[in-house]
Amino acid sequence: MLRIARDDRPDVLFEFEGETLTAKAGDTLAAALLASGHRTFRATPVSGAPRGPLCMMGVCFDCLVEIDGAANRQACMTEVLDGMRVRCQDGANDISTADGTAEATP
Repeated sequence: MLRIARDDRPDVLFEFEGETLTAKAGDTLAAALLASGHRTFRATPVSGAPRGPLCMMGVCFDCLVEIDGAANRQACMTEVLDGMRVRCQDGANDISTADGTAEATP
């Protein structure tokens, strides 16, 4: 039977929806949340259907979360950091562009 080698990376503490969770330094936020048993990261803007990571490589945008107050962050492309505060994202949020206009994200 194949076993995963011991992981000596330091622990990182972060918060998800008010719950303090532990991850390993260098993990993506999506991997850390999945390892902690969380499957829903956002709700779709039209129906409110729950969504979680699908592709784990930054293509599908199903893992969008709010990190430290900034919306539309891809959990699968973001390294989890000590003290990070993460919340589920409810629907689509607008991002202001450099010229001050707003554009919707998927």
